[in-house]
Amino acid sequence: MKKLRDGIVDFRKRVLPSCREKFVELAKQQKPDVLFFTCSDSRVAPNWFASTDPGDLFVVRNVGNLVPPAHQDLDPDACESSALAAVEFSINILRVSHIVVCGHSDCGAMDYIYSGEKIDSEPHLKSWLKYGVPALESLKSGVTLNAALSPTNQLSQLNVLQQIEHLKTHSFIRERVKDGQLEIYGWWFDIASAEIHSYEAAQKQFKLIE
Repeated sequence: MKKLRDGIVDFRKRVLPSCREKFVELAKQQKPDVLFFTCSDSRVAPNWFASTDPGDLFVVRNVGNLVPPAHQDLDPDACESSALAAVEFSINILRVSHIVVCGHSDCGAMDYIYSGEKIDSEPHLKSWLKYGVPALESLKSGVTLNAALSPTNQLSQLNVLQQIEHLKTHSFIRERVKDGQLEIYGWWFDIASAEIHSYEAAQKQFKLIE
């Protein structure tokens, strides 16, 4: 906590004077153009590695950067509805024009899914991770995007594409994509190199963003 408090004081003294007007404008409204779906992992910092300013990204973070598909019999009070509420808000109300689904290397959620380790003592986590199982099924069937990666990192990349497919099951997203009002991208963050890769459909690979 000391590090956080020191950081707040440093921000107020060193950074805020140069961007105070920016925050005055942001207090009036937010107009992000990107919904950024990523993992809760503390090592993944999209505002930092994408060099964006406050107000640029509408960020949704959860374990494993997972997206519940449509046609799920969800309890409105369940944790799944929180992720979908954020998607609805950003698309239908804020009218963002881009979605990025960003997975990452060495993901703990992917480790759990790949290993099949029983996590009965964490019922909410167990329920949530089911949305990554279709990616595991693809991996087990022989699908891979980069055989040089570890199995869990291969799963992490396939999971990005699977969550994009989950997004497209929602009619309000599918319609905007069809009308050219919305574009969806798959990114993958390699923690060790701090490099970002983007999925290129023509090559069926994640390629370094240059």
